[in-house]
Amino acid sequence: MQVPVRNMAGETVSAVELREDIFGLQPHEGVMHQAVLRQLANARLGTVDTKTRGDVSGGGRKPWRQKHTGRARQGSTRAPHWKGGGVAFGPHPRSYAQRMPRKMRRLALRSALSVKALEDRLVLLDQLAMEAPRTKTMLDVLSNLQIESSVLILTSESNLNVELSVRNLPGVKTLRVGCLNVIDLLKHDMLLLPLQSLQAIEETLGA
Repeated sequence: MQVPVRNMAGETVSAVELREDIFGLQPHEGVMHQAVLRQLANARLGTVDTKTRGDVSGGGRKPWRQKHTGRARQGSTRAPHWKGGGVAFGPHPRSYAQRMPRKMRRLALRSALSVKALEDRLVLLDQLAMEAPRTKTMLDVLSNLQIESSVLILTSESNLNVELSVRNLPGVKTLRVGCLNVIDLLKHDMLLLPLQSLQAIEETLGA
């Protein structure tokens, strides 16, 4: 699959043949779905905690004697059905982390990248270089590339000027290739990929 490469002015300068084993797969929806669920689950803190009847204070004495009062027998005022009592079957700290084999994680990323390529939502850039952080310059670049919807910009390494330039733009996010994930790929309509980032992806996800 050949994709044109454009510069920051929007002009086509060359073309690149994308690797079929990364950008030309039949997307595996099941694996992508599992990767999304895993990422959402691993983001949960699991720190919520409730007190059981053994944790709340008070209730050391039996409220009233067992028999001959005409009332239901009670052993403690800290039972769950009492006001101020403990919580029955409440949440406690736990880990929501899910495991997923490395091959499946890589297949999910390849499938998400293939979706972008097959739907023509992948834009290749010869280089993304900015001398200073400037939001207007980034807006001009996106306008030259005819990107009007949400876009994910992948950088091969940390690029502070680019990160600061897009931070105030709604629907625009920058991400390093090492932090690439399925949710961000699927959440943004377009994928802006400088050639250095493309090379890093091929080195990481290549067979």
